[in-house]
Amino acid sequence: MKIEGGCHCGNIVYRAEVDPNTVSICHCTDCQTLTGSAYRANIPAPADTFVLLRGEPKIYIKTAESGAKRAHAFCSNCGTPIYAAVINNPPTYSLRVGTIKQRSELRPRRQIWCRSALSWSVDLSSIEKLDRQ
Repeated sequence: MKIEGGCHCGNIVYRAEVDPNTVSICHCTDCQTLTGSAYRANIPAPADTFVLLRGEPKIYIKTAESGAKRAHAFCSNCGTPIYAAVINNPPTYSLRVGTIKQRSELRPRRQIWCRSALSWSVDLSSIEKLDRQ
């Protein structure tokens, strides 16, 4: 599936090709901290399909407990997280689903790091719903 995406302010725009069956939700504590939310929705894009059309993201390098280094890319103007990529392998870009224009077509198929999931985030059906605020 061909997708387009970008940051909130429009300084960064990209396109890529993804398999819509590979969307995952990550509950790890790093994703919670880096998003400021309960989890992050991601979809992998092979490096040879990912193209930056406008802008150059700022990169934050995070070292995991395993020693693996990941580049986290975000807009230096509005702060929107765009992707993460392992540095020492041929990169696959883990795109942030919220930055993709076609995000309504990208339904998560699995959840990872569930042992770190915030208990309230697993079942949102009992929480009050408002169409707007």
